[in-house]
Amino acid sequence: MNKKVLILGIGGQDGFYLTQLLHSKGYEIWGVLRPEDLSSETLSGLQGKATLMQGSICDRTFMTRVLSEFKPSEIYNLASISFIPLSWEQPALVGEVNGSAVGQLLELIRTNSPETRFFQAGSSEMFGHNPIQSPQTEQTPFNPDNPYASAKVFAANLVANYRNKFNLFACTGILYNHESPKRGIDFVSRKITYAAASIHLGLQSELFLGDLSAARDWSYAGDIVHAMWLMLQNDKPIDFVLGSGILHTITDILHIAFSHFDLNWKNYVRTTEKFMRPAETKPLLADPSFARTHLHWSPSVDFEQLITMMVKEDIDRMK
Repeated sequence: MNKKVLILGIGGQDGFYLTQLLHSKGYEIWGVLRPEDLSSETLSGLQGKATLMQGSICDRTFMTRVLSEFKPSEIYNLASISFIPLSWEQPALVGEVNGSAVGQLLELIRTNSPETRFFQAGSSEMFGHNPIQSPQTEQTPFNPDNPYASAKVFAANLVANYRNKFNLFACTGILYNHESPKRGIDFVSRKITYAAASIHLGLQSELFLGDLSAARDWSYAGDIVHAMWLMLQNDKPIDFVLGSGILHTITDILHIAFSHFDLNWKNYVRTTEKFMRPAETKPLLADPSFARTHLHWSPSVDFEQLITMMVKEDIDRMK
């Protein structure tokens, strides 16, 4: 078996956990990352496990050279601009990175390496903040309501087009919120665990958040990347919804994170209109039954274990 893998966006949370998984399975790993990821603490976990290259997935010449030299058996496209407010400020840039670049990748695979298996990281945001139904399945229509989600839908449609037209092994994983100690501080889960540890040490006095009743489907990033790998080992290229199938609120995260230090979160948390989002009529909630049946996949880390894991690593970093 040609166990060569190319991970695009290897410098992020998912790239870190996917590298650990594939290295344990004996893959030769090449990874593409942005120059700004070079200083990331995530890189310390990649050294000695992957050959790292700086570059952009939008650079056709660069990507052609990488595919021609390495000839990977699997490609995981985790590269994305994932900060939704930025997609309103720079929709063309987000459309290029999250959408058009995927079409270019698929064309390069078709013409240079048609046996390569391709995974595209989709998002639950593709269903919109008022999805057609809840929970969502692989048959739920997409209903994007921001440029980030629209670009992800474009990419998912391109994957399906190339799969159907050219018989490529290409599939999209529709990923719900997934977290870990490697999650960026701008994301609410890590923002809370970091603040709880910081308040415990006297380094911070309060935390500002938006709607505390907002509910999401949260999973552990390590479990999600395992499902990505299973998708490319499948007999057929099939899209899957990947999530826990369980809703939790911001309040749930606060309770677990602050209780770890015997603190009452209500004494430290303030709400502000700055972080409020429009009200949702139906929650973004995965129905992962298809993945459980066809991939024999299920999460190994539950919600409380996940938040506790993140809090412990944050306090260890600070100490």
